[in-house]
Amino acid sequence: MSDCTGMSAAELGRGIAAGSIDPVALAQTFLDRIAAHPLRDRIYARVTPERALAEAAAARQRARSGRRLSPLDGVPVSWKDLFDTAGTATEAGSALLKGRVPSEDAEVLKVATAMGLVCLGKTHMSELAFSGLGLNPVTQTPPCVNDPDAVAGGSSSGAAASVAFGLAAAAVGSDTGGSVRIPAVWNDLVGLKTTSGRLPLTGVVPLAKRFDTIGPLCRTVEDAAEMLAALEGRAAPDLRGVSLEGRRFAALSTIVMDDIRDAPGDAYSNALDRLANAGARIEKLDVPEVAIPMGDAGPLYTVEAWAEWGDTISADPEAMFAPIRERFEAGRAFSGADYLRALDRMARARAAWAAATAGFDAVLCPTSASLPPDAARLLSDPAYHVRENLLALRNTRVGNVMGLCVTTLPTGIRSCGISLMCPPGDEDRLLRLSAAAERALA
Repeated sequence: MSDCTGMSAAELGRGIAAGSIDPVALAQTFLDRIAAHPLRDRIYARVTPERALAEAAAARQRARSGRRLSPLDGVPVSWKDLFDTAGTATEAGSALLKGRVPSEDAEVLKVATAMGLVCLGKTHMSELAFSGLGLNPVTQTPPCVNDPDAVAGGSSSGAAASVAFGLAAAAVGSDTGGSVRIPAVWNDLVGLKTTSGRLPLTGVVPLAKRFDTIGPLCRTVEDAAEMLAALEGRAAPDLRGVSLEGRRFAALSTIVMDDIRDAPGDAYSNALDRLANAGARIEKLDVPEVAIPMGDAGPLYTVEAWAEWGDTISADPEAMFAPIRERFEAGRAFSGADYLRALDRMARARAAWAAATAGFDAVLCPTSASLPPDAARLLSDPAYHVRENLLALRNTRVGNVMGLCVTTLPTGIRSCGISLMCPPGDEDRLLRLSAAAERALA
């Protein structure tokens, strides 16, 4: 078959349904492309050809007999290396988990497989998912599609690279503080951060369970909608007839515009103009209460991360890249009282956010205030590493701390994106708004 690895996941699904694309040939095309790609080993931790071809063969039979399980039945996707895969190592980018082979799939992988998705393999990631940069000298550092010397963004770094380099039709990642959205924006993809608790974390290597979420990285909003539906075992929302006409958006000013670099700032301003030209009403909004829990990232995140991993790390600290280990170790500095007070402050800020944003269809901000930094400099300059990681994750963390569902969309300027944020559990409406925004930004 001709190479269709650049098509969207939904387009591939429609081709399978029409009989013009054979799922087995499609899977083999992706597997061959992966095997021949010079960056393959920096993107995929493990490829699962036997599983992929077996699942594709089953999808072929269903397509021929008119029994397809979902619109993405037979479409090949990649999985971040923190989703358990039965019989295949799942190491979460860490030497601490080297040789860990689960006996069964993660719950979301089971559901996705039951919806017909084809598993190509596992992608590299930041160590234990605790970095927004994607730099991992312990295993591999996946490349950014726009700059081979730059990091891809983390922690779902290989997930983004697999789609951006045409080595998967879509990818499944996780997002605790921006780990779907940062690699998505830096690689010009659509990323969806789901509401905490919406998708089950059973069989997913944890970082901070209160904030851990699962989400897809895709080429289009339609793909994100179909991927979420496949992960949940349901039908996707109808994206037809979407429009921005009369929609009221808040352009968040609190924190997210501070120290923004020129390219992301210019891209965001231009994107706002295009949304307004498509009929959206955009108003500046300041929610000062958000600054309080944003400043509590230490007790909120590192306490949970250290509680989860402290004993394992302490048993073999030299197995970790020092800057990542130090982020975990920071959790020891906070008391139980510090953590509980931070949770209380976050709850009050969430209430203030809900009141301030209630009249808007969505809240907008630049997805990242920075561009993908140089990997070599991150390794050689510790201060640069800390600064760039904090800036990369700052804007995305608003969505996690406020408990929202969020999309990031490409703006047309390389590695620059715009985020749409909606209340928790409102993914279907968010995806419809995002589809309309995507059309305006095209």
